Amino acid sequence: MEAYHNPMSIPFAFPFCTASITTGTTNSMQTSSPWMDTRIWSRLPQRLVDRVIALLPPAAFFRSRSVCKRWYALLFTHNFLELYLQVSPRHHWFLFFKHKSPLENNFIYRNGSANGNGNGTSTEEGYAFDPDTLNWYRLVFPLVPAGFSPASSSGGLICWVSEEAGAKSLLLSNPLFGSLTPLPSTLRPRLFPSVGLTVTNSSIDIVVAGDDLISPYAVKNLTTESFHIDGGGFYSIWGTTSSLPTLCSLESGRMVHVQGRFYCMTYSPFSVLSYDISTNYWCKVQAPMRRFLRSPSLVESKGKLILIAAVEKSKLNVPRSLRLWVLQACGTAWAETERMPQQLYLQFAEVEGGRGFDCVGHGEFIFILVRGSNKALLFDFSRKRWAWVPPCPYVRGNCGGNVGAQSGDELHGFAYEPKLATPVTGLLEQLTLPFQSFNG
Repeated sequence: MEAYHNPMSIPFAFPFCTASITTGTTNSMQTSSPWMDTRIWSRLPQRLVDRVIALLPPAAFFRSRSVCKRWYALLFTHNFLELYLQVSPRHHWFLFFKHKSPLENNFIYRNGSANGNGNGTSTEEGYAFDPDTLNWYRLVFPLVPAGFSPASSSGGLICWVSEEAGAKSLLLSNPLFGSLTPLPSTLRPRLFPSVGLTVTNSSIDIVVAGDDLISPYAVKNLTTESFHIDGGGFYSIWGTTSSLPTLCSLESGRMVHVQGRFYCMTYSPFSVLSYDISTNYWCKVQAPMRRFLRSPSLVESKGKLILIAAVEKSKLNVPRSLRLWVLQACGTAWAETERMPQQLYLQFAEVEGGRGFDCVGHGEFIFILVRGSNKALLFDFSRKRWAWVPPCPYVRGNCGGNVGAQSGDELHGFAYEPKLATPVTGLLEQLTLPFQSFNG
């Protein structure tokens, strides 16, 4: 096959691994090379080769695209993408963004203003982490315009929300394929709402809640707007609204989707809110030991809702600890499922220093990141194992130790499933509304 040099930039940076290969003498048919004879490879059916390529991890797939013209074009080939969707294994990654948050606990942040180059444009980038290999990758978002910040992730898509106060514009992007799909703007003006996104092979659901602008100078958590479209031809463009429970405060800005419901936290007092997509109804869920929890986080893991928090009580009979509770099937009761080993918690508490921590869950893994630091822990549910995570090399000078604490740069992230193809975005073409173009 003809060698082909890719003129386009690979969507993420990745570590290269080199290995020395020892070969035998040229006059011998036997060799110590571990590679299969090229004469056999050249006779493999193309369908089988495509299947092997479809099973490659994302970084290895993009390396393989530099082999020849045909392999380079596979990303744009319908038959290959159809095969990829059938056989490719799921990858439970995490995606983080560096930012300076205007509000301490708000996950919708001015990412563009931090990365802007001063001429009205910006180069957005994120940092993906593979918990199976402990590797970090840098993803770039060249199509995302200035003034948008990441707010949620699902099904290989990142949801970006406009930063300016008013009706919110939303974008869905796939960083591996390089796509950017705009959505209609919300109907109600908001400041920093909480955003939830869930994407399946045949539907898209988005929820935008709270921070209603009741005047140019005041906000209040009053309403929820929802967006839905599915393969059956049904769609609702922010046409379904509901009222939030009274006296709720959605400072975190984060929503977690679990089995048809979105969950988020409310503070003062602290409790968990649940939004049922099918019934368009909010309800409160009492949290365990809510008076003694510090830095609580909600994450999804293996189809269950997990509450993670540090437990601190001056007269507690057991030592302080970090605990995990799982919401039971009844939807109102919690059961403690894990507790960080005490010796490890003492190390963690020393590193954390009372600054707090944030958690993200995906598949078998939970990522615990200390605020204002490059220190993080990874918990593996299947192996019941805790391990320190290697620092992200792409933010070493900006988010390490005391430097990050002083500058305000922190990593906040989402569960991320890298996918070459997200055909569900094609459903948006069914809509006849004149979407605004963001291609510059």
